[in-house]
Formats: sequence, structure tokens, C-alpha cells
Amino acid sequence: MAISEFNFGLLIEAEELVPHLGNPHLKIIDLSRASVYEQLHIPHAIHVKPQQLVRQQGLTSGLLPDEQQLQQLIETLQLTPEQHVVVYDDEGGGWAGRFIWNLHCLGFYRTSLLNGGIHAWIAAKYPTSIEIPQPISSSPLLQVDTLHAKAVRVEYQDLCAEVQAGSVQLWDCRTLDEYTGLRLAARRGGHIPGALHYEWSTALNRQNHLKLHDFERIQQRLHQIGFDLEQPVVVYCQSHHRSGLAYIVGRLLNWQIRAYDGAWSEWGNRPDSPIVTGENPF
Repeated sequence: MAISEFNFGLLIEAEELVPHLGNPHLKIIDLSRASVYEQLHIPHAIHVKPQQLVRQQGLTSGLLPDEQQLQQLIETLQLTPEQHVVVYDDEGGGWAGRFIWNLHCLGFYRTSLLNGGIHAWIAAKYPTSIEIPQPISSSPLLQVDTLHAKAVRVEYQDLCAEVQAGSVQLWDCRTLDEYTGLRLAARRGGHIPGALHYEWSTALNRQNHLKLHDFERIQQRLHQIGFDLEQPVVVYCQSHHRSGLAYIVGRLLNWQIRAYDGAWSEWGNRPDSPIVTGENPF
């Protein structure tokens, strides 16, 4: 089967994936907890640990890995430019979305999030496995080039300049207590000036196996909060884990979206970053 025959979008349903299980052009990545993966997973899915997706630097815990770390992951997975990558987890898409964002930073966009992850898969009674697959040696492997990252990533100094100029929309997808500063997860609490709050998990339908709510519902709520989906946005959380799903949601809404992977673990721990406490003005 040619890779073009998948016709997968950025978000796919379990029934779309089933007919392609075992296809050599397909790479299925599981970011569930290790205990869940060992108990059951989608056949042929390769387990990736969240710590393989992030780089720690001082108190900043969720940075894009350096090129050596990214290269190691690509080699472990034996990921080639011709393959299509489907990613899922057991939490609704946070870590899975973060994995997809990492690949987007390399300019690799043959990616799909499995809607509802392992919960939706099990609910549909599709096959599961306990076998641990070994990636088949492939070539050529995906090239690691983080020059592509600027399209989907923003770093502290650039974001600080945009915030000071008032030229950026900010989406804080942490809990409300983190946003207001009531709960501290860094030296200082609060949010980046101008940031509006929409918690990441609000987009998930807990009555429907952690699938995303209807896009119209999500979009309407974002408008009510005060977002302009015609203008670019930067999303962040504590370590660009929860904002992994928010990034996917933004792209599904055709929103021009970048992620701040330094996130609150960087912004809130710096002594010089501007911070606001309190509720949304909307």
C-alpha cells in the first residue's frame, strides 16, 4: 500500500486505524503509562516514555529535546520520512499531542492523534496485544533538523518581546487555580500577562471515552472567553504536556498556533518575568 492511500487526518477514529494494523508504512506510538501498555496495547504499537520527549534545563522541565536526544528517539523507533505516525495515550491526548508537536518541530507532519486513545479503542472492542514489537530496521531515517521548529515553537526571549509589545494571543491551558496563582507549581504563581484561560481537559468528553468534544462546541467556548481564532496564538501549561493536546486542538480548528515549551516551569521560576494573578477579564 502506498503511503498516500492512508488518507489520515490529524485526528483519526479507531475504526479508521483498524484496517491498517501491521502495515509497514504505519508507525503506531503508545504514550500510555507503562503499566497500561504492559497489560494491553494496540497491536504493533511501540511504547515511548514521556521523559523521552522532554529536556530538563535547570528548573525548566519540558523543553524540546536537543538534536542528539531527538536523533536517539528516531533511531529507537526506526522512523522514516515515508511512514505515517499514529499516536495515542491513556489520558485523552496530552502526551500523544506532545509527541506529535516534537515531530512537527522536525518538519514531519505525517502524524495523527487517535481520538480517545486506548479508552476509545477498548470501548470499540478492537483487538489488543501484550506482545512488545521490535522496530524493523529502516532507511533512510527521518533527518533531525530543528530549524523547522520556529513554525510551531516560541522561546522565552521572543515570547517576552511579543508579550511586552502586546502582539500575541496567549492560551493558558492549566487549571484555574494555577492560572490565578492560587496553586503554586513554581517559585511564583499566576499567568503570563494577557493570557486567557481554557483548561486543556475541558475539550475532552469524559462520557465518550475521552474523545474530543464537538469542534463547534470547543470553538464557541474559545470565542466566549475572548480568543480570536483568526489571529495567531501561543499555548502553554506547566511543561508543555497538557498543552500538547491544546496544540492539536488549535491545529484542528485551523488556528495558527505555536507552543511555549519553556512553559510555566520557566516563566514562573524566573525572577524577572512579568506575571499577573487573578481571573480572566472575560
